[in-house]
Amino acid sequence: MAKMAAIRVGIGGWNFDEWRDNFYPKGLAKTRELAYASRQLNAIEINSTYHGTQKPSSFAKWRDETPDDFVFAVKANRFATNRRVLAEAGESVDKFLTSGLTELGAKLGPIVWQFATTKKFDAEDFEGFLNLLPTELDGLSLRHVLDVRHESFMCAEYLALARKHSAATVFTDSPNYPSFANLTGDFVYARLMNAAADQPLGYTDEVLDDWTAAVQTWAAGSQPAGLPSVEEAKPPAKKAREVFVFYINGAKERAPHAAMATLKRLGWKASVHSPK
Repeated sequence: MAKMAAIRVGIGGWNFDEWRDNFYPKGLAKTRELAYASRQLNAIEINSTYHGTQKPSSFAKWRDETPDDFVFAVKANRFATNRRVLAEAGESVDKFLTSGLTELGAKLGPIVWQFATTKKFDAEDFEGFLNLLPTELDGLSLRHVLDVRHESFMCAEYLALARKHSAATVFTDSPNYPSFANLTGDFVYARLMNAAADQPLGYTDEVLDDWTAAVQTWAAGSQPAGLPSVEEAKPPAKKAREVFVFYINGAKERAPHAAMATLKRLGWKASVHSPK
């Protein structure tokens, strides 16, 4: 089994009505929800940053409320990615990156750049955008992951461009978006969005077993068999990769339970000091 330090499993956000008296204990104060969630899981994707600018003090507060080994992925502001010409996004990219997210310090994980479902792959424009993404800020290394949602990205030219810039590509099980498991970065980032409300864990035990096996295969450096991918003559060399998996969207009320079930299968244990 891959070392657990290389595998992160979590959810998107933490303040949702669907999780109260369900994932969160009855009577838990809303101000304690992040502290609780971060002790049942080992990663969270911050989604509020996609819709609006957050304050440095908010990032610092989130950092201080979570355990030392916890990691946040951060979804980039939509004004940087939802535009006709991506290469002209420099001002929006800079505004987002300097909004205070480095206050997370060592807890800062990958930055997710999500593109519109209508945004088609244009190699020149897309590389212009990738050139805007720094690899370091305020002394912290930055890792970028690309959530591309148009089938035109399923091509060898896109894979080569993402690898050139060491950017990972989101893998999803959603039937609504193109999905390909080709490895383009030094880490793997999966957003699992196909949970069903009629399943207590969002997925059947068999499917969760399969996702757990896929996570372990990714962490060991290989691409899991059976997942959709773009055909290529020479895939990247096998090497161990950190893996981030987020159960998000779908039947939202099931997401924390799917994440906890996956972590349990991986041998990870929740903190015994969960806040009340």
